[in-house]
Amino acid sequence: MATLNKVLLIGNVGRDPDVRYLDSSSSQGAQGTKVATFTLATTERYRDRGGEQRENTEWHNLVLWRQLAELAEKYIRKGSQIYVEGRLRTRSYTDAQGQKKYMTEIVADNVQLLSRRDGDGAPAPSPSYPERQQSQYQQPYQAPAPSYQAPAPSYQAPAAPASPDASAEGSDDLPF
Repeated sequence: MATLNKVLLIGNVGRDPDVRYLDSSSSQGAQGTKVATFTLATTERYRDRGGEQRENTEWHNLVLWRQLAELAEKYIRKGSQIYVEGRLRTRSYTDAQGQKKYMTEIVADNVQLLSRRDGDGAPAPSPSYPERQQSQYQQPYQAPAPSYQAPAPSYQAPAAPASPDASAEGSDDLPF
C-alpha cells in the first residue's frame, strides 16, 4: 500500500526567515548546511449560519534547506506571499523543565514567490531565483532532491482565487 505526505500552501510570511548554518564536521572553517525557518499564515474565510463573515488563520512552521534557504535569505520577508510544496514532519525535543514537546513543521520541497512588499508597503515584482533559467512556463523553484529521497515530481502552482470570498459564497447552499 502506498502512502502520501504532501502539503500545498499559499499564504503570507509571518516573520523574516531565521537563517542558520548547521556545523560542518567534514572540514574546518567551512560553513555547514544552510537552513531557514519562518512561519506562514493561511486564512480561511467563510460565512457562519447567521451570515456573518468569519476568518480562521492557521500558522504553519516552515523549514527550508540548502538552496531554498538561500532563496529565503535573499528574497522572502515578513508579508511576502508565497506558494509552498512540502511534507509534514513532527519532531520531539525535551524542554528546560524536562518535559517532552512535539513540533509539527512543513519541510519545503518547492517554493514560489507570488508577491513581495517593498519599503512603502506597495507590492513589488517577485524576483526569480538568480541561478534558475526562465522558461516559457512559470513553475515553482525546485530544490535538488536530497540523496536519501527520490526526486519529487514537478507541479504547477494553482492559481490564486480571484476574490477571497469566492469560495465562501456557495457555502450558504449547503444542506447542513
